[in-house]
Amino acid sequence: MRTPVGWEEHAAGVARLEGSYAALPEGAPVRLAKRTSNLFRGRAELGAGLDVSGLTGVIEVDGDVAEVQGMCTYEDLVEVTLAHGRIPLVVPQLRTITLGGAVTGLGIESTSFRNGLPHESVLEMDVMTGSGEIVTTKPGDDLFDAFPNSYGSLGYATRLRIELEPVPAYAALRHVRFDDAGALAQAVTRIVAEGEWDGERVDGLDGVAFSPDELYLTLARWTDEPGPTSDYTGQQVFYRSLQHRATDRLTVHDYIWRWDTDWFWCSRAFGAQHPLVRRVWPRRLRRSDVYWKLVALDRRFSIGDRLDRRAGRPQGERVVQDVEVPVDRLAEFLGWFDREVGMRPVWLCPLQVRREGGERPWPGYPLTAGETYVNVGFWGVVNVGPDAPTSPRNRAIEAEVTDLGGHKSLYSEAFYSREEFDRLYDGANLARVKAQHDPDDRLTDLYDKVVGRR
Repeated sequence: MRTPVGWEEHAAGVARLEGSYAALPEGAPVRLAKRTSNLFRGRAELGAGLDVSGLTGVIEVDGDVAEVQGMCTYEDLVEVTLAHGRIPLVVPQLRTITLGGAVTGLGIESTSFRNGLPHESVLEMDVMTGSGEIVTTKPGDDLFDAFPNSYGSLGYATRLRIELEPVPAYAALRHVRFDDAGALAQAVTRIVAEGEWDGERVDGLDGVAFSPDELYLTLARWTDEPGPTSDYTGQQVFYRSLQHRATDRLTVHDYIWRWDTDWFWCSRAFGAQHPLVRRVWPRRLRRSDVYWKLVALDRRFSIGDRLDRRAGRPQGERVVQDVEVPVDRLAEFLGWFDREVGMRPVWLCPLQVRREGGERPWPGYPLTAGETYVNVGFWGVVNVGPDAPTSPRNRAIEAEVTDLGGHKSLYSEAFYSREEFDRLYDGANLARVKAQHDPDDRLTDLYDKVVGRR
């Protein structure tokens, strides 16, 4: 059982970080010395990095507030907070996502329809900027407000004070089927407005679209009511259960990590869902970070491309994206996606930003306050032929999402022009804040990082 590290150990971790910054050559680029990542875009190797090895734990938990180090994974964070009967307001789906990464990027999960995004439950944070200064910042400060979706271009969070919410022992699930995307979108709108479905409270809301006429919303309700629970870390696969049972029950711990065991449905690409393979694949290795290492091997040795050529399939384009579209445009987007991309299943996760403030309460990500969006996640390969290196499907997705008034997360590959990128993600404001806290330009610019893969 993990325990909080305390303030003295945190101070030692910060000192180690500061020492590693001081050891960098003058003017050298600043980056993290971090071996793992949940990003799906390449990056150039830039030499020595910042030592964040002492910033991986929970500092303390005090009621509904936790002080957490920036490189603490959600797996470790949840282990500590559950011991106090609490969880973060939003817990992204994969165990090794860090709190700092989810805040400087954009995390999302089934509580986002009522709790927004992870950065919206941050009360205060310390950020090491490009100048090497550690700045304490709060909501309303320029640095704080520009930090979400900056992906390390403004600095790295070393400490975050976050809100927690009480949670009981179990999550009772209902899998509700819809025969078309329009009906599902109407149900999402109703649940977001009322917080319930058929008279029963909804605490968590997400879903899966298997085909144009087979879509499901999974409605989770926190409960202490005793009863049998399912285990999807063994032979059973969670996403398949949506099609075969109307109700289910998981421990809250297993509900939080229900998608991680099989990386949603992506583990099937490695054979991990085949009954014979699954029996011999150790449970401790059925997790997203293991599959990510397999993806890295595929990239290094072009295994997938070789198999496609051997099987006579057209060259594949990797299409790994999460996009948000307004709920009333969801059916339109899914119809276009089926015609132009043809990838199923896809994940559906409704969200609203918590912060008030009109069209852009968070300057770096253009979500409108009070509007309901649905995150659509799709991860796989589309065999497109010789045009694959130019990423035609990814470029088309970017254009369609923009036309529908939606937005794209930046953890994966992006292809925008500089002008369009700055318009979509408020490049002028980001540049202004960066100039203030990184006057020597030692942190990689967001566009160069996301589109240039630096």
